Amino acid sequence: MSDRTINQQPHPPHQAGPQQDRPAPHIHAHGSEPDDFAVQIADSVESFVLAVTEVAKGDEPGSAVSLLLLEVSQLLLAGGRLGAIEDVVPEDRFEPDTGPEPDSEQLRERLAELLAPIDVYHEVFDPYGPPEKPNAFRISDDLAGVVSELQHGLTHYRDGRVSEALWWWQFSYLSNWGTTCSAVLRALQSLIAHVRLDSPIGAVPDGADTDDDGLTDEQLEQQAGDLMAAELGLGR
Repeated sequence: MSDRTINQQPHPPHQAGPQQDRPAPHIHAHGSEPDDFAVQIADSVESFVLAVTEVAKGDEPGSAVSLLLLEVSQLLLAGGRLGAIEDVVPEDRFEPDTGPEPDSEQLRERLAELLAPIDVYHEVFDPYGPPEKPNAFRISDDLAGVVSELQHGLTHYRDGRVSEALWWWQFSYLSNWGTTCSAVLRALQSLIAHVRLDSPIGAVPDGADTDDDGLTDEQLEQQAGDLMAAELGLGR
């Protein structure tokens, strides 16, 4: 897994922030119908989870990167809406138990196999933090982790705990998956830009986590370029 993970259960008591100028959705009580905002966020979350799961099956490898680019972009729009509203305050002081968490390992493995030549990318974690060297991450790890976090909120939503679901999605967006998806989006966009602008993908830096598979940096670069060229219908 990526090191951009957060402890899901139990979480501390919910606290509202001083962001009073932000618009607030109307949160319905437990068991009542969710409002339009909640429905739209839940639809975006579920659409992302289903789409990534379908891409990971590998039935259409030629469109994997393009589809993931679209899905991550759309999810970040939902995340931006969550970030723009005032802090959601759920009804319960402590998070209700949602039962066992879904196992995301199979999803991660399928994505890793599908994206093998281009799975590893490099990112500076906090652009406003102290200067640091770029760290190596994996698109497969990051997407599987995001799906797991979103499913956690979906469990609350499907059980009628709308305010709890919105709180979880907002909290995890601000603390984890917003940053993760932004990094993945930059990586996916960069891949497409490299191919369409005919700009070679650079060799993997020394010491990067590439799961030593016997391939040289040049071979990895060639594989990545071939994969993207085939996906975009470009000859190499």
